[in-house]
Amino acid sequence: MKLDYRKIGLKRIDLYIIKKFLGTFFFSIVLILSIAVIFDLSEKLDNFFDNNAPLEAIVFDYYFNFIPFYLNMLTPLFTFLSVIFFTSKLAGNSEIIAMLASGISFKRLMVPYAISAFIIFVMSFFLGGYIIPPSNAELLAFENQYIKKFKTNYARNIQMEIEPGVILYIERFEIDQNKGYRMSLEKFDEKKLVSRLTAESVSWDSAYHWKVQDYMQRDFQGMREYLHRGESLDTTINVQPAEFFISAKESAQLNNQELRQHIDRLKTRGIGNTFAFEDEYYKRYAMPLAAFIMTLMGVSLSSRKVRGGMGINLGIGIALSALYILFSTLSTSFSVSGAMSPLMAVWLPNLLFLGIGLYLYHTAPK
Repeated sequence: MKLDYRKIGLKRIDLYIIKKFLGTFFFSIVLILSIAVIFDLSEKLDNFFDNNAPLEAIVFDYYFNFIPFYLNMLTPLFTFLSVIFFTSKLAGNSEIIAMLASGISFKRLMVPYAISAFIIFVMSFFLGGYIIPPSNAELLAFENQYIKKFKTNYARNIQMEIEPGVILYIERFEIDQNKGYRMSLEKFDEKKLVSRLTAESVSWDSAYHWKVQDYMQRDFQGMREYLHRGESLDTTINVQPAEFFISAKESAQLNNQELRQHIDRLKTRGIGNTFAFEDEYYKRYAMPLAAFIMTLMGVSLSSRKVRGGMGINLGIGIALSALYILFSTLSTSFSVSGAMSPLMAVWLPNLLFLGIGLYLYHTAPK
C-alpha cells in the first residue's frame, strides 16, 4: 500500500528536505566511521597480534560493537554538520529564497527538519539506552582481554550499607577464590550499635549465603555484652561479590532501567561516589535531545546565502561543534570530580547551545 504523504500534512518539499537531510546524515556517518575504523585498526594492530586476538573476535566482538557505540556518541556532531552541509547547498542554489518567496514561512520550513531530528532522536535514544549497553559488554570484554586490562581480580577497603542499619566492611576481596579477608558486619538500631561480627576471612557460597572463619560475635544489650567465638559460621549477607567490582567504565553495559536501579542501590548502601554512573544515565537523555538543538542551530546558521559559499558555514559549524564537545567534556570532568551535580553538568551544554540556537533562529533571514 502506497503512503499518501498529503494525508499526513506533508508536502513534496517536506519529503525532499527529509530525504536530503537523512541521506546526508547517514552518508557522513558511513564516511567518518569508515575512517575511524581504519585509524583504530592501525593503532591497535600490534595489540591484536601480541595478544593473538582471533580474526572473528576482532570483527564481530570488537568492530561490530565499536561502530554503533561511536555512531551514537558522535550523533550530535553528525547532525549539525549534515544540516549545515545540506542547507548551505540549498541556500547557495537560491532554493531557500524561492521557498520563502513562495509564501512558506521560516517557521514552516523548520517542520521537515524537526521531523528528521525526531527520527535521529528516537534512533539515538534506543541505541544508547537499550541496544548499545548489551553490545558494550562484549566490547569491554574484548578490550580487557586483547587490548588493555582494566578489570582487577581483587577489591580493597569495601564498605557499604547492605541493609538499613547493617554496615559491611571487607579489607580485601579476591574474586578468583570468592574469598575476603578481615571482615566486619555491624548492626545498628537507629544510631546504637547492637551487634558486631568480625572474622579473619569470609567466603561466598551462593546467592546471599556466606561462610565466615575464625569469627567473633559481640552482642550488646544495654550495659551487657555477650561474646561468642568460633571457627566457622554460616550466615546470610545481602550482597554478592559481583557488586564489589562494578566500575564506572562498566556502567555503559547497563541499560537505562538497570543503570537507574544500580544508582539507587549504591546510594542506599552508602556508596557516595555515584557521579560517574549518574553522568552516564543523564547523558542518555541529554545527547539524543541535542539532535533538535543542533538542527535548530544548523538551519538558522546556514539558511542565509553568503559570499564564499558553503565553506564559511562549514567552518563556523565545525568550530561550534568543537566548542560543544569541549564544553561537554569539561562539564563531565566537573561532574565526575564532584564539583558539579551530574544533572547540571550534563544539561548545561544543551541549555547553553539552545540559547545560541534561539539567537541564531531570531536573527535568521525570514
